[in-house]
Amino acid sequence: MEGDRRREEILKILKNSSRAVSGSGLAKMLGVSRQVIVQDIALLRAVNKNILATSKGYLLYQQHKENHHRCFSVRHSSEAIRDELMTVIDNGGQVLDIVVEHDVYGQICVDLNLENRADVEEFCRKIEKSRAKPLNILADGDHVHTVAASSEVILDNIERALRDKGYLK
Repeated sequence: MEGDRRREEILKILKNSSRAVSGSGLAKMLGVSRQVIVQDIALLRAVNKNILATSKGYLLYQQHKENHHRCFSVRHSSEAIRDELMTVIDNGGQVLDIVVEHDVYGQICVDLNLENRADVEEFCRKIEKSRAKPLNILADGDHVHTVAASSEVILDNIERALRDKGYLK
């Protein structure tokens, strides 16, 4: 399959998927190597296709159903990651990303797209299994999350819960 046609197929697959699709999964579907998929994704992103690379695979960014967003500046230890994320999820929010400020690299932003408790548990399992350190460690626990919710009231409740637990800066 020619590159342009394959990239169109990648977009079609991502558009029709309700979940992230792994690079290996795309490679198998399209009969190419995972490295070819990685290169195709890079080319698509270079022409402003809204493709997010997550720990679960690739997603085509679509405007979230939730139309209210707020950034929360928080600080906590690595041991509190699960509790902080569950606090957001349990109060009706989605954790869209994490942003840390690094002395050398500047701002580092990573899409998380955590929508439910299972997503948070999977994310925390990956951290625990990995030899890599979580991003909040790079900034002594300081970081920012963009949170989406269906109303400002829900975002207010999330803010209150994070403040009550001592996570808000």
